[in-house]
Amino acid sequence: MASSDDVAIVGIGITSFARSEKSGMDHGVDAVRKAVADAGVGWEDMQFAFGGSSAAGAPDTMVSRLGLTGLQFINVANGCATGGSALFSAVNAIKAGMYDLGIAIGFDKHERGAFRINSKNSGLGQWYGETGMALTTQFFGMKLNRYMHDYGITEDTLGKVGAKAFRNGAMNDNAWRRQELSEGQVKESAMLSYPLTQYMFCSPGEGGVALVLCRADKAHKYTDTPIYLNAAVVRSRRFGSFEVFSRHLAPEWSAGPTVDASKAAFEMAGMGPADMDIAQLQDTEVGAEIMHMAENGFCEHGEQERMIAMGETEISGRLPVNTDGGCLANGEPVGASGLRQVYENVLQLRGDAGQRQVQGDPKTAYTHVYGAPGISGVTILSR
Repeated sequence: MASSDDVAIVGIGITSFARSEKSGMDHGVDAVRKAVADAGVGWEDMQFAFGGSSAAGAPDTMVSRLGLTGLQFINVANGCATGGSALFSAVNAIKAGMYDLGIAIGFDKHERGAFRINSKNSGLGQWYGETGMALTTQFFGMKLNRYMHDYGITEDTLGKVGAKAFRNGAMNDNAWRRQELSEGQVKESAMLSYPLTQYMFCSPGEGGVALVLCRADKAHKYTDTPIYLNAAVVRSRRFGSFEVFSRHLAPEWSAGPTVDASKAAFEMAGMGPADMDIAQLQDTEVGAEIMHMAENGFCEHGEQERMIAMGETEISGRLPVNTDGGCLANGEPVGASGLRQVYENVLQLRGDAGQRQVQGDPKTAYTHVYGAPGISGVTILSR
């Protein structure tokens, strides 16, 4: 039986991630309204909110549209891990015994093209951007090129990961890119930063997600299908890891923040990688999904080549990865992206994912989000 120390997700809301005339704030407000309705409550019942957005305005200003109820509302900013950090904060507000019911919110709307980076505001000198090093596509290309060399990952595998993302996205009504692309189309699209082509990258996008959380021992007041948060962890980088906006390569090598976040989450949940039925892993580009499979403990480095060739990460496989199409099919609205992963896992554990429902009655699910300048967030859910 759940205790007052545990946390459950009792309401979920999402907007379409397709390009639209809506503002980022519109996405956030719509997602909140859907989430509270899903939980059978109203905005006035929320005791607190944590919200994040990178480019679409201060989330706390949405109270002027949702209702001036006096709730605690704290804005969160943590790169692409913003949504995961908002959820982490909400979970711990309940675990601390301060509140019984609240909401985590993430939304964004970005301009078309590559993410615009202000290297000075990111804690780097203006010189960093002037040399072109702030272009994240180059970072991901360099990091993946070395990984492929070290662990025998082939370009065919990159194409397979991209094709899977678009197949899954085609079954997701909320995805931005809903057209299937073959492995060949992914590989043969325009080369951007070797070895990564156009359709191996995600794109800035738009969308909103909200999750209503409560003390687990009160969850059945709001839903017949509560999903329990067994772990929510955020970790930053160690010296020696090679991350977005790195200004140097240290003489010694250290694993990235994902390794620490994953280990801490599994320890918190009292589970291991073999216990997970589904995983949503950050796929800013196809190589990120591949590398994060190992960094999160689901295989050894280099084993991805065989796993992907055997279809083990497909919806019908042993460990379905990015069942909603991931960032590649959905785009990456920074504030919403981490919460989108959790939304998808809640759908899957409820058995409500429709065409892309994982078979075999999944009971556990894992999310991982990674953001600049080296932040990783992990959650583990169960029903």
